[in-house]
Amino acid sequence: MGTADLISPRNPRVVFARRLARRATRVRERRFLAEGPQAVREAVAHGDTLTELFATAEAAERHPDILDAARGAGIRISLASEATMADISQTVTPQGLIGVCRFLDVPFDDVLAARPRLVAVLAHVRDPGNAGTVLRCADAAGADAVVLTDASVDLYNPKSVRASVGSLFHLPVCVGVPVERAVAGLSEGGVRVVAADGAGDVDLDDELDRGTMAAPTAWIFGNEAWGLPPETRALADEVVRVPIHGRAESLNLATAAAVCLYASARAQRHG
Repeated sequence: MGTADLISPRNPRVVFARRLARRATRVRERRFLAEGPQAVREAVAHGDTLTELFATAEAAERHPDILDAARGAGIRISLASEATMADISQTVTPQGLIGVCRFLDVPFDDVLAARPRLVAVLAHVRDPGNAGTVLRCADAAGADAVVLTDASVDLYNPKSVRASVGSLFHLPVCVGVPVERAVAGLSEGGVRVVAADGAGDVDLDDELDRGTMAAPTAWIFGNEAWGLPPETRALADEVVRVPIHGRAESLNLATAAAVCLYASARAQRHG
């Protein structure tokens, strides 16, 4: 590709990609943006998810494997100037690769049919960076699915996508599920539902000592500032707190989620 192949910033495809910064457009078109080499590489490998790839000349030279894989998959590639990429990008320092992707979420019934053993349920999570980070933690811990309730942030918010660092493409994710339905469906499927809360009556260490964490488990994680409302706590089989052995007041949402999910993963591997 040479400079003559640069796509115009007024091209309808560029205009469309730029509009995906708005949630209303993402929902209507069922498309979102994946930025950076890691996210785009995972998108290329994820079946027919990636529909178009924009790349700067420098990024095309730096990541020929990604562009070759995209060409091999029949994905349209457009060379763009740095200015055009900055106009599309939702980051302060664009990394030169932006993909337009189809939505990835799956029906909640599909997750239940797969009889999951470890699930993260994000209830009332409003910060997109936290949502993406918890999704990444769930992926790393080997969770079978992530469920975002109807009270949680948009999964396809650019900050959520970036924070997942490609994990969005690795495991089934459900969106817009009422927390009552999520708990009822998981419970009926034999999954123990545990709410993570700093004011929980049960200590995570005690749960591990008792061996209860080896059972199929769904963790409910709440809002960053005020945790879980009483009505959501009441839905859970148990409300568990992560022990604080030092002088820290608390753990942030993503850190607590990582501790809980890895505790379950270890118990299940050794159960």
